[in-house]
Amino acid sequence: MSLHFTKAAELLELCERRGESISEVTLQREIHESQLAREIILRRMKEYFVIMRDSVKRGLSIESLSPSGLSGGDARKLAAYAAGEAPLLGAQFARTMAYGFAVLETNAAFGRIVATPTAGSAGVVPASLLSLQDSHALDDDGAARALFTAAGIGHIIGANACFSGAQGGCQAEVGSASSMAAAAIVEATGGSPRQAVDAAAFALMNTLGLVCDPVGGYVEVPCVSRNGMFAVHSFLAATMAVSGARCVIPFDDVVIAMHDIGRRMPRALKETSEAGLATTPSGLRFRPAPPRSTPAT
Repeated sequence: MSLHFTKAAELLELCERRGESISEVTLQREIHESQLAREIILRRMKEYFVIMRDSVKRGLSIESLSPSGLSGGDARKLAAYAAGEAPLLGAQFARTMAYGFAVLETNAAFGRIVATPTAGSAGVVPASLLSLQDSHALDDDGAARALFTAAGIGHIIGANACFSGAQGGCQAEVGSASSMAAAAIVEATGGSPRQAVDAAAFALMNTLGLVCDPVGGYVEVPCVSRNGMFAVHSFLAATMAVSGARCVIPFDDVVIAMHDIGRRMPRALKETSEAGLATTPSGLRFRPAPPRSTPAT
């Protein structure tokens, strides 16, 4: 039986026909494509998760500012706030944001991360899964399986749109990451493939139009805070899906919309730092100085 899919409708049909989860179908597709043993692929994915967890741990320990001066220390502050007395909306809310901040602060400090799906959106999926480890006793094997759920959703986005902020704006980066994380949360907590895909649709449709306007050209502002906030966004999308809230626009159509919006988005708002936050009076202060010209000899 073919394991080919580039649309959510095809993936759901495979899941229903085989009686399997998105993570299992995606895993079996990877086995077929790579011709590697199941144990090897699972071990690699678990290793990726360990790197993700380590990047969160490192980020939570950062106290100093990054070389650009744009980020550093906020993940630690959020984690301290989460551990304090009566944080807004509960400790998990603030802790999830702290984890998302931590990965991007690690990246800004030249640490090791896993692009999921990009460096600029690498905090959303790890933050979501580590938050589940805190609240739902998700073990590392379960987290690795959830990464295959995220990968299945990511495969569909990559086949029909893009992940690049330079092509599609931040909706393609953080929006895609949040969509992948939302589906992973649903399946990791016992939801159905249909609910997982609906969660992905809710997450992505509510990031449509998000521009990429990095201050100073660095992957820090607004990237760090977006990773924290959109990790929480993933939980909101998952909550809507498992509650049975109706997702009117199917995931495949949301991906089409994202691709179309990215195509229409002005170049100045696609990772060029030529508009948006990057060109505000405060944002311009972080613009790198132009290189000095070398005198002719």
